[in-house]
Amino acid sequence: MFPVPPPAADVPVDYAAWLADLKACIHRERLRVVLASNTVMVLLYWDIGRSILDKQADQGWGSRVIDRLAADLREAFPEMKGFSPRNLKYMRAFASAWPDRNIVQAALAQLTWYHQLALLEKLESRELRLWYAAKTLEHGWSRNMLAAQIEAQAHRRQGKAQTNFPATLPPPDSDMAVQVFKDPYLFDFLGTDAPRREAELEQGLVTHIQKFLLELGQGFAFVGRQVHLEIGDEDFYLDLLFYHLKLRRYVVIELKARKFQPGDGAQLGMYMTAVDRLLSHPDDKPTVGLLLVREKNRVMVEYALGGNTRPIGVAEWETRLTQTLPKELQTSLPTIEEIEAELAKP
Repeated sequence: MFPVPPPAADVPVDYAAWLADLKACIHRERLRVVLASNTVMVLLYWDIGRSILDKQADQGWGSRVIDRLAADLREAFPEMKGFSPRNLKYMRAFASAWPDRNIVQAALAQLTWYHQLALLEKLESRELRLWYAAKTLEHGWSRNMLAAQIEAQAHRRQGKAQTNFPATLPPPDSDMAVQVFKDPYLFDFLGTDAPRREAELEQGLVTHIQKFLLELGQGFAFVGRQVHLEIGDEDFYLDLLFYHLKLRRYVVIELKARKFQPGDGAQLGMYMTAVDRLLSHPDDKPTVGLLLVREKNRVMVEYALGGNTRPIGVAEWETRLTQTLPKELQTSLPTIEEIEAELAKP
């Protein structure tokens, strides 16, 4: 069964004049829309949504008018898509969410309509919508990537890693470096059974390097795994080495499948010094380190980083298993060790 719009005789008295105005508006912008001007299309959709809102508020028109309007607009502009009843309702919701057209024109119109729908459907807060819109423009996220970032609550994690950057980097570099790192890092692509050894974690991240790079964020370029460093006639191998294109410096990442320990920063600092002396180009800025741990005590990390002169960040990594459970159940789950001990009983 196809939806049948209400008969023309059932629409309000001034509906015909309103429809004529909307047709004239669409005709005025038609050329630029056909030329794929996304900004014009988004603003046109806002204008239509705003007009629907005004008519329903002033005249008390019901939802049946939207069905009639959809049929008439599709008949008037058969070559244009987007005039379904559902999309007209999205236009109304879009205009309701953003009452000020100037904000739409300044901050949102560069995003596609599909991005706008993701922001509308997945976020309630105006501030969060603007935050994700800005990040989408900055990083060039697709609609699916935007949805994934919202699902992973990027706004809660970006720039949250504990660092000593303000004390070890000049202000412009420090501010940028702080925003590069997040806490925690979500390695949901590893599955819900979190690796228990560093080698397993490292292998999983390299196996899923594309997803790992997406989680790290824009600007990271993978250099190598188990990178060999000869220091004082001894061989050392750092876990993962990246180069950050915006920071213009190497980033050494060390992985731990356990809690943070105060001595972790010393080994990482040695690797960073070696990278600066053995691998860096004279134009590169000093190396930054990132220590990824399973769990950390914030006070302990603060004290450990406070005495370190190398720029280091510390963040947790986790999968999504406990994040999807109510907080009261998270602590009641048995650990892997407890499960294994139970299975070992006769």
